[in-house]
Amino acid sequence: MHDRDIIRPLAAQVAEIASDPRQEKTRSLWRALNALKPERPMVMIDQIPWHEMNVDDELTLQSEGGFARCIEIELRRTLYRWRHLRVDMVVEPYFYVHKAIEGANLGLSMKDDHASSDPANDVVGRHYTDQLATEDDLEKIRSPRVRLDAEKTSRREAEAQELLGGELEVRMQGMHPTFAFWDRISEWHGVEESLYDLVDRPEFVHEIVRRVTTGYHAMLDQLEEQGLLGYPMEWIHCTGAYSDEISKSLVADAENAAGSTRSRDLWTFGMAQLFSSVSPAMHNEFETTYQRPWFERFGLGYYGCCEPLDQKIDQIRTIPNVRKISMSPWANVQNGAEQIAGDFVFSRKPSPAQLSPDSMDWESVRSDLEETRDTCRRTGSPLEFILKDISTVRYEPQRLWEWADVAMRVIGADP
Repeated sequence: MHDRDIIRPLAAQVAEIASDPRQEKTRSLWRALNALKPERPMVMIDQIPWHEMNVDDELTLQSEGGFARCIEIELRRTLYRWRHLRVDMVVEPYFYVHKAIEGANLGLSMKDDHASSDPANDVVGRHYTDQLATEDDLEKIRSPRVRLDAEKTSRREAEAQELLGGELEVRMQGMHPTFAFWDRISEWHGVEESLYDLVDRPEFVHEIVRRVTTGYHAMLDQLEEQGLLGYPMEWIHCTGAYSDEISKSLVADAENAAGSTRSRDLWTFGMAQLFSSVSPAMHNEFETTYQRPWFERFGLGYYGCCEPLDQKIDQIRTIPNVRKISMSPWANVQNGAEQIAGDFVFSRKPSPAQLSPDSMDWESVRSDLEETRDTCRRTGSPLEFILKDISTVRYEPQRLWEWADVAMRVIGADP
């Protein structure tokens, strides 16, 4: 059997789902939330332990070619999520293939030792090798030289069209730049080294950040100039990005096809997970100050990830165009909601650890969601639940299916 004979029926199933009128209804719900006028809270599930999810061979790959398998796994996961983890996902009637963009980096890559408790799980513990120990090492941070490999991009497009056979439209997608620069610095310099240097060598740290920031802005300039920014944009950091506010309103048009997309047409996100334990003053000096010029270039933004931000909302208010703020499992819900009120989306991240004990406590899961829902109602905080960073469900995928049902009932929507 040819790979296309495996992929085309899967693509046809996705296309049929994409034609369901419920897709536009869900888009409208995301637009309302992102405009801070929600009809109801929204729910998403992402960063799933796919190695634990396969039931009845729903995720078993049958194609043989490397590129074909990449397409097949994406289609099978879309169908799986629609069947079991639908929540507020949107299925679009096209398939994205990434353009072959080279040189969008700062010259360094991660070097580490890692440990894993499950060889099938790509979530591992890491100890990073310090590649930025001295002043001389800073020369390793280089300015990007972005270019499109047009030939490789054309090959990808042609192969995708052949495999999908018109069942789904093939759309070539560019980059969606983000600014989680402390994630990169910790990978190159080490976590402990970075934290100690904030105190012991602050000017050294500032020089690292200045060089990294300069490199990121240069990369963004080049992506804009060469028409390599991705468009449209349906998702931002595991949440819906549908919005009528940014200039293109996320609708593809002839102008965009000519490569005219600018950063102001897109969302971005930034974070400083390493800064979970630093003071607000240090957070401002080494993070927020550098985030402001980046966010200023974009239409809308999402700020934060796993770091607790309920004590830093006033600082985040100084970052332009922020629309969503992450409220991680370590954030104080009451404090965060009181400060956010109706000014941002309260992007709540329920703890994925609730899905990993020996036996499930569904009453605890439900009450945790209800407490957040009720607190946001009292404070007028637009709310979304984003379950992510799920390392394990103990090889019981039904746990995640049940979480999806519980969450949708809590927000008053059909499971």
